[in-house]
Formats: sequence, structure tokens, C-alpha cells
Amino acid sequence: MEYDAAGREIWSVAVPVPWDAVRLRNGNTLISSHNAFVREVNSRGETVWEFNQQDAPGIALFSLQEANRLANGNTVISNWVPNGIVDAQGAKAPAKWPSSVQVLEVTPAKKIVWALRAWTPPADLGPATVIQLLDEPGIPENQEQQR
Repeated sequence: MEYDAAGREIWSVAVPVPWDAVRLRNGNTLISSHNAFVREVNSRGETVWEFNQQDAPGIALFSLQEANRLANGNTVISNWVPNGIVDAQGAKAPAKWPSSVQVLEVTPAKKIVWALRAWTPPADLGPATVIQLLDEPGIPENQEQQR
């Protein structure tokens, strides 16, 4: 939901278990979900692009917590794993987490550009929730970036 300064709802879209929503320069909204998808919707709430498990063979997607639209049109996605990788009893299994991808970049055509697994020091990202992209053009404080 989006609210005005007086707290009145001015826009909403139904998304199961949303984690993050970002208004893009084109006026659409990029939404990530704990249900392992990233979806771009237009102002009418219609899905115009979606990336989900079907689009990532060989990479297990769990809780997609942040999505950043890059200036080149690609999307960088954080894949949080603790709730997805469990042992036979259903308990969280940190020893198995290093088999998972924490961050990936995909093109508008859903081609995976790169996928990062960084679970050992000195670059241990742990169960990545959010990331900051330092080389994207624009000043974040001036809302010049997509994110």
C-alpha cells in the first residue's frame, strides 16, 4: 500500500508475503516476496515482469528480500536462506547454507548474469538480506537511483 501524507491509502496491490517495494523511474513498482519471487507491477497492479523459481534452474530461491533495478535494466536480488534450508526434522540447518546463492543479477529477459555464494571468511556475507550497490550512478539521498 502507498499512503499520502495524511495517512490515506492512495494505491495498493495484492502480493503474498511482500518484503520490499520500490517505485521505479518508469512509474512501476518492483516488489520482492518471501514467497521467492520478484514482481514488477504497473500503476493498475498488473504484473509486467516477474522472476521466480521457474526462471532459476539450478539455484534454489527462498525468501527474496530485496530487489534493486540497475541503470542498465538488470535486477539484483538478495536471496535469504535460513528459512529454506532445513534438516530432516525441519530445523534450520546452517551447515547446509553455503550451498545456496545469496545474491544474483538477472536481465529483463531473466538470464542470470552472475550468482554469488560467499560463505567463508573474509567475504562471508552470511544469509544476505540487503545489499548496497556502490557503483550505480546517482545520489541516493536525492532519489536519483532506482533503489
